Amino acid sequence: MKPSAALGPLIVLGCLGAAGGAVAAPAATQVMSPASGSLGVRLVDRPTSAADDPRANLYVVDHLTPGSVIHRRIEVSNTTYSPMHVRLYSAAASVVDGGFAVASGATQNELSTWTSITPGALDLQAGQRATATVTVAVPAEATSGEHYGVAWAQVQAASSTAPQVLQVSRVGVRLYVSVGPGGSPPPDFTVGPVTTTSDPAGRAVAARVHNTGGRALDLSGGLQLSAGPAGLSAGPFPARLGVTLGIGETETVRVDVDSRLPRGMWTARITLRSGLLERSSSARVSFVDAVPSTPAAAARSLRPWLLGFVVLGFALVGSTTSLGILRRRRGGAG
Repeated sequence: MKPSAALGPLIVLGCLGAAGGAVAAPAATQVMSPASGSLGVRLVDRPTSAADDPRANLYVVDHLTPGSVIHRRIEVSNTTYSPMHVRLYSAAASVVDGGFAVASGATQNELSTWTSITPGALDLQAGQRATATVTVAVPAEATSGEHYGVAWAQVQAASSTAPQVLQVSRVGVRLYVSVGPGGSPPPDFTVGPVTTTSDPAGRAVAARVHNTGGRALDLSGGLQLSAGPAGLSAGPFPARLGVTLGIGETETVRVDVDSRLPRGMWTARITLRSGLLERSSSARVSFVDAVPSTPAAAARSLRPWLLGFVVLGFALVGSTTSLGILRRRRGGAG
């Protein structure tokens, strides 16, 4: 159905995912193509107390008491060949089901209502960069606990092929702000037990990860195999993550391994990190072949066994026949 002009322009905004310290729309919905440059944003400031924390280099990660205020600078860059008008604003986010989920548009939550960005807009020439200040002012009556949001930089333009469609591209910096008296709640998590799986996707080692601390976790890590058949070692294999684990949540982390690894017993050690926190778990495991994904594949996998049974059957029949002939000959000779 053709949109009516009375409805105003339609807005096309891409699905959003994490990319380093930024959360970005896919290239298919961006105003700029990767070949001609893009809109970028990165965090400039971080707390001195978290200078060694890798997460604090990417995101605004802080603990604030009610009534306190912080300021963090972000850098916005235009690496395209054209000028752009960039809108800056804060919006809601949440941590759920093992992911950092951003809200649509400028949807608000507690944290985003405490957060402002100055200036609220930037006009950047081609190749230009500029800084803006993100301010989080926590009111005295703020709800205790960890709050999530995003500081967004956004551009928009009418589609060249459909003037009624407004294309929107935005990138942002995540906000993880814990509120409460005293110091920051300590993060912590457990890993294990370690198990193996073999499925149509291949061989893998998996472990359950449970967030037992007071902060959300952005996990990274991998798997090391040792003490395998004939003393072999293998790895490291990167974990299949993209996991942001909320407080009290549990998720399974999967690590794919090479299908050519020999069958037998191995020592599998999964090590995961979030910021400066690291936890590991290990177990003796064994690998088996993957389960065929289709009946045809299952039939193909059974053919060598079926052929073996047929050959064995003929051998048994031949042996029985020979034994019968031999017995008859011996009987006739008697």
